[in-house]
Amino acid sequence: MATASLKKFVYLSIAAAVATITIKYTAYLLTNSVGLLSDALESCVNLVAAIVALIMLNLAEKPADDEHAFGHSKAEYFSSAIEGGLIVLAAFSIIWSAVPRLLKPVPLENLGAGLLVAVGASLINLVVAMVLIKNGRKNNSITLEADGKHLMTDVLTSGGVLIGILLVKLTGWLILDAIVAIGVALNIVWTGYQLMKRSALGLLDTSIPEEERDKIRAVLETYQSQDVTYHSLMTRQAGQRKFISMHLLAPGNWNIQQGHNLAEEVEHKVRDLFPGTATTVFTHLEPAEDPVSMHDMGIDRTVPGKS
Repeated sequence: MATASLKKFVYLSIAAAVATITIKYTAYLLTNSVGLLSDALESCVNLVAAIVALIMLNLAEKPADDEHAFGHSKAEYFSSAIEGGLIVLAAFSIIWSAVPRLLKPVPLENLGAGLLVAVGASLINLVVAMVLIKNGRKNNSITLEADGKHLMTDVLTSGGVLIGILLVKLTGWLILDAIVAIGVALNIVWTGYQLMKRSALGLLDTSIPEEERDKIRAVLETYQSQDVTYHSLMTRQAGQRKFISMHLLAPGNWNIQQGHNLAEEVEHKVRDLFPGTATTVFTHLEPAEDPVSMHDMGIDRTVPGKS
């Protein structure tokens, strides 16, 4: 399955987290900067998040079974939600570490060496984040994309911390170390919120993007010349898999084989719209002339005379 090939990227994320924790904590020991300490704490959260992502990808790739006939692909949304929550947690841990230094600033030490070490850690996270986001979008994996965005917030955090340390070095204002750390923390809360919101929408069976639905409609409208129309086009995204269903209205005098051929052709063409993406297409064939065919245009079938 597609998810199996994505695990290597999560292992890359785990390796990056372990490396950056070590590097950033070393930078903190060199400088005594609360900003760098908070940065190291966020990398600890990154490690936990990457392990959660690996667990959820393992679950998402499990084949369908009697209890989960549509597969386990939605497990990825739990990973993304946890990632978002951990980002928010990391932000508050940064604030928690920075407030005491805001009230009582402490001199920083060995700034040159500390900055050099911290920049190295940021570069590692930047490269890994770009790889994860790119492959997450390519494979429709919200888990990889969330992990990449989590690492990118780490890069932003590190950038803000480094700016704060530079300002301290240039101005001598020790309080700037804590102020910048708190400012960066408040900024990354937004990223965490966005990830949690996207996970919630996925669990609520949000439709695939409008431009993708337009492509499906364009395919279906090519059959109008054969007196074939459609209604009840419904879609949802479940992790890496798209689910698409529709009702096809064909002439009532067609035989079963003709109707079957039509459904197979439509399903094949719709799947071809999303190469490299797991796509499940359901069609329901109905006679165009029968008024009853219009009673099920939504998720619930209506019964004439009843509300």
